Amino acid sequence: MELKIDSVTKKFAEKTACDNVSLDLRNGIYGLLGSNGAGKTTLMRMMCGVMRPDSGTISYNGIDVSHEDYRDLLGYLPQDFGYYPEFTAMDFLLYISALKGIPKKRAKEKSEELLELTALTEVIKKKIKTFSGGMKQRLGIAQAMLNDPQILILDEPTAGLDPKERIRFRNLISGMSSKRIVLLSTHIVSDIEHIADTILIMKSGHLIQNGQLGDILKAIESKVWECTVSNDKALGFSEKYPVINLRNEQDGVFMRLVSDEKPCVNAVSKEAALEDLYLYYFCEEREEKK
Repeated sequence: MELKIDSVTKKFAEKTACDNVSLDLRNGIYGLLGSNGAGKTTLMRMMCGVMRPDSGTISYNGIDVSHEDYRDLLGYLPQDFGYYPEFTAMDFLLYISALKGIPKKRAKEKSEELLELTALTEVIKKKIKTFSGGMKQRLGIAQAMLNDPQILILDEPTAGLDPKERIRFRNLISGMSSKRIVLLSTHIVSDIEHIADTILIMKSGHLIQNGQLGDILKAIESKVWECTVSNDKALGFSEKYPVINLRNEQDGVFMRLVSDEKPCVNAVSKEAALEDLYLYYFCEEREEKK
């Protein structure tokens, strides 16, 4: 079972949102990282058939994204999840089931199953407008899973959630990933680091990293440093290097940064993390735009 993205390009006026992107996905969780405007949402919308690529193809086991059979295999939670505030959780899932053409008996059974899975059974008869942000996102997952999809695409699903809800959400996604492709896009690096089998990084419409955490971190191996410097030196370092962390202390300013060479005499080399890699790429991007 393979979802194949082959040389996909999408342009908007003068901007190329996705530039010749190719990717093969099999069962597991793929974490998609990138700054605003990197092309993540455009890529996901094309994978969902919401938007057509200007060139290239997207298919699952030979079924093109434009085909109805492909849509039957798809579950999608967009960044701006639309719902009817006056509906109860059950009413909403039954309504979405009808739109997806799921038979009534099966729709009710599946809705009850998913409300239990997403820990919403106790609020099954309450109106969605009374739900917390985390509850709404869990309901969003439930509606995306109604047709038991082989491809589950989640765009910024943990945005606005508190740490407890984010952990609950991550655990929920992990439990769903063994028999399907899950593509998760987020700005929250720790969410990707905790659950993704494969990490994808997009920048300026290009896919610049694709691999397991240990493999992609080789790009900044031996380039992460920690040191404590004076206030004056800290200002210069902030302008010169991608700074991951900065903290005022009694004897100066503590800094964690990325540098090809040892930035000062007392700098200590540290093991790289995904956040270091992300800031390395996108601090550099901000410099390019100045």
